[in-house]
Amino acid sequence: MTMDAQALASAGWTTIDADGFSTVVGTLWTRGAGTDLIVGFVADERHTNHHAGTVHGGALMTFADIALGVGVVKALGGTNCATAQLQLQFIAAGRTGQLITCRPEIIRQTSQLVFARGLLLADDKVVASADGIWKVFDPERGKAVGSTRSEVANHEDRP
Repeated sequence: MTMDAQALASAGWTTIDADGFSTVVGTLWTRGAGTDLIVGFVADERHTNHHAGTVHGGALMTFADIALGVGVVKALGGTNCATAQLQLQFIAAGRTGQLITCRPEIIRQTSQLVFARGLLLADDKVVASADGIWKVFDPERGKAVGSTRSEVANHEDRP
């Protein structure tokens, strides 16, 4: 099913501001909150493998990083973080015009790390499965929690 901005807005989706490299995906959409949060984008020609007419794996990987990261930041209450590890399993192909979505799921959260996963869907078909780990930054100092040797050696993990 082909989606456009008007149809998404009518269905309750809102855009989110992206900056830096995240803008390469194009307009990002969200709907819901908490465990019902869904992040999406509409695949267009810039996202394709031109020889096959399918969504490029790099576009799906970038989107997975962004979508899970949005879920992690929301779970942290807006605290900054960075992807420490991300893996993606490609399952099927997405096509131009399809709404690609991900519902981030937080698996575990500690004071230093957040573990998340999600399925990427093209319309209602699973196209990829992603999971990753995000490093939490100390909001007061602007650097990763436990980022010095003494902090790592002396840090007690707080669930």
